[in-house]
Amino acid sequence: MAVRHGATQWSRAGRHTGRTDLPLLEDGRLEAEELGRRLAGHEFGLVLASPMRRARQTCDIAGFGPQAEWCADLCEWDYGAYEGRTTDDIRAERPEWSLWSDGVPGGETAQEVGARADRVISRVRDRTGDVLAFAHAHVLRVVAARWVGLPATAGALFTLAPATISVLGWERDTAVVSRWNDAAGDPLD
Repeated sequence: MAVRHGATQWSRAGRHTGRTDLPLLEDGRLEAEELGRRLAGHEFGLVLASPMRRARQTCDIAGFGPQAEWCADLCEWDYGAYEGRTTDDIRAERPEWSLWSDGVPGGETAQEVGARADRVISRVRDRTGDVLAFAHAHVLRVVAARWVGLPATAGALFTLAPATISVLGWERDTAVVSRWNDAAGDPLD
């Protein structure tokens, strides 16, 4: 299962938050508590979390901190010069800009984020049992794309809200997205 962290000041404002280490808002903390209730009772053979504070806090509040391993490959996309800026702000200068196809000056390319996602996927596929990962919107979108064999840029096809649960799994021997962007209140089965 992949879990996006709870709300932060910048996620609420639509600002690209890569390496800026923001804490959760109080609403984000409440969302993390709800995630913990939704995930309670499920056994995980491995719990991974981005070392960024917002992901660590979500993991801890949800009750998985003691078993979590911090995984730098799950850090959010490095947005370089676009860190802290909104898409609308960037498009005022570059009207057709897309993170997925145009990248960011001084930051990571989609292919670099894809290489990190591939390392996470390799680690997960070598495990037995379910894996739980706490991370960020864009990196998890890339993980989903790479999980099903698409290029990293196909992460553009997967929207992901804060404090949601997604499930990447298998149908027989085919990697699939079983559930995506599942918000609180939706039953897990």
